Amino acid sequence: MKVAKDLVAASATPMVLGILAEDASYGYAILRRINELSGGELDWTEGLLYPLLHRLERLGYVESSWQSVTGERRRKYYRITDKGLAELAEQRRQWDTVVDVLKEIWLGLGDRGPLTAIPLEGRA
Repeated sequence: MKVAKDLVAASATPMVLGILAEDASYGYAILRRINELSGGELDWTEGLLYPLLHRLERLGYVESSWQSVTGERRRKYYRITDKGLAELAEQRRQWDTVVDVLKEIWLGLGDRGPLTAIPLEGRA
């Protein structure tokens, strides 16, 4: 299954802020975490992640710093700020509302399955 670009774009900010709320991280580790959490269904690229991280930094939601680990190359680590935690809380509130509405709609479908299985006269 391929997740639609619009859904990926809409969910990218709360996903990245949520990961950074767990702990500071660097780009490649964030990409791996997204892939892991989605069971491979979300296979983000650097071209999606880094512009998002830069935008979140400009907005003051994350801060970055270069760090060196012995025997490894320098990495740019990102950490969530207090402003980012507040934004994450707001994003979560909004997503909870959307998910609750979708659950209600889908529960209402019962055993009828996907919308395409509902006869036209049964649609509102």
